[in-house]
Amino acid sequence: MSKQLQDAYIVSATRTPIGKAPRGMFRNTRPDDLLVRVLQSALAQAPGLDPALITDAIIGCSFPEAEQGFNIARQSVLLAGMPKTVGGVTVNRYCASGITAIAMAADRIRVGEADVMIAGGIESMSMVPMMGHHPSMNLDMFSDENIGMAYGMGLTAEKVAQQWKVTREQQDAFSVESHRRAIAAQQAGFFKAETTPVEIITRTPNLATGQVDVSRRTVDTDEGARADSTMESLAKLKPVFAAKGSVTAANSSQMSDGAGALLIVSEKILREHNLTPLAKFSSFAVRGVPPEIMGIGPKFAIPAACAAAGITQDQLDWIELNEAFAAQALAVIGDLGLDPSKVNPMGGAIALGHPLGATGAIRAATVIHALQRTKQKYGMVTMCVGAGMGAAGIFERV
Repeated sequence: MSKQLQDAYIVSATRTPIGKAPRGMFRNTRPDDLLVRVLQSALAQAPGLDPALITDAIIGCSFPEAEQGFNIARQSVLLAGMPKTVGGVTVNRYCASGITAIAMAADRIRVGEADVMIAGGIESMSMVPMMGHHPSMNLDMFSDENIGMAYGMGLTAEKVAQQWKVTREQQDAFSVESHRRAIAAQQAGFFKAETTPVEIITRTPNLATGQVDVSRRTVDTDEGARADSTMESLAKLKPVFAAKGSVTAANSSQMSDGAGALLIVSEKILREHNLTPLAKFSSFAVRGVPPEIMGIGPKFAIPAACAAAGITQDQLDWIELNEAFAAQALAVIGDLGLDPSKVNPMGGAIALGHPLGATGAIRAATVIHALQRTKQKYGMVTMCVGAGMGAAGIFERV
């Protein structure tokens, strides 16, 4: 018996530019405003589709509190002017929140319980910092058998670097290459198809006039990539998580702000509304690993996702492997024997940024448009996940 009744097709996939946090271009832009922008853009890219047909919006967010609390999915659906009949739910699997949201939305269609869904992700690390505003940890997490749960992400990267013997030089070289690829892709205009420009509105009190000065500018480019990233400059940085460690700010992902959204439909909707699909959602897998080496998670999720899609690892043409840390990315690439030329051909989170719960949706937009541009068939989005997990989702160009 088939596991699904019908296929789930992506008809639009878009994202905001990624801003640096906490002092980047989106430092004063609310996360719900970023999400509203991509929701509206995703719908605009499927003209002729009645928004009232959308059943639900599933949105990933790593720290859904404060400015990105109050079930930001439902709030943003309404703020975007979508019909009130469209639902909204916020899901959290840390860095895999966005790809999990896509998988959940696709599943609703694949089992026949919906014909149109929205999936996406949002994170403002400028407004809601890593771990949130009021972190509170169960004290049992500090017991010997659970101590890995209490490790900060940087310390888990140090553990992976030690266990998999990834050197400081290898990590720095990987980081320099990430920036080089990102700059080259930006200069070639490869990100344009996936990116929705965002107008930033800044209001500043003018003490001289007693008025509020309003300025507007439109941004369309990720601001994290650095053309001046070199082995020499990176070698000067000190480790930040362990005194004698190898993980630095430069070979770790950047803190970021951003949002992404995808419109997913059934084949029936494709036909009835004459929509052109960009890709088909093929499979999703998640696997748990010891929390203290969470960075190795994709090593176990990737084979599971490939098996679920009925393909081999070698059939993957484009792999977006989230660069949480160079150490863990290199360990995964090495253990699975991934082709480095297929992994993050346009740079990764070290250069482009990692807005936590939004990253899965953002990189899904990247891989879907990359498959269209290169006429390749299979693409994957995969990442390690805090508390010890790996996740992977596969898309097939149609």
